Amino acid sequence: MPIYPEKIFLIGFMGVGKSHWGTRLARALNYPFFDLDEEIVRAENGRSIYELFEEKGEAYFRDRESETLHRFTALDQSFVMACGGGTPCYLNNIEQMNAASLTIWLQSGASELAPRLLSELDKRPLLKNLQADQLMDYIEQKQLERSVYYQQAKRKIQESELSEDHLLKQLLYE
Repeated sequence: MPIYPEKIFLIGFMGVGKSHWGTRLARALNYPFFDLDEEIVRAENGRSIYELFEEKGEAYFRDRESETLHRFTALDQSFVMACGGGTPCYLNNIEQMNAASLTIWLQSGASELAPRLLSELDKRPLLKNLQADQLMDYIEQKQLERSVYYQQAKRKIQESELSEDHLLKQLLYE
């Protein structure tokens, strides 16, 4: 029987499918699944990520994000976690995740992400001031800025190439 990593962190740009594929990977491994943003919302008594950005600012959110991540990396249990798109880019989070176990960068191009994010402009704090015609440029610019962090992931996978039938093989072994 194969030995699987104890902790698996899915990273990548917003809308790439970290939660979608994370829940499936966790089920295949019989691991619990956690969404980092949902854990922050729970710790903040239900205040949404959008509300935290609006009320407290991005720096406050990034501190809570890092604290929550630290709490999970210290756990003595296996799990799969979907991280926010910016998580690896702040407060040495990518180093912390890599030290804890396996990081997987789910990659997708701006042309694939833009249609997914178009209906969520008012729900995602970093997209709230964008018009639809600005979305593609924003995604391309942010991906470029974040690539130095994303590239530190131990595994890199094109999200469009993932399939349910070969999920473990694609995410863990190729």
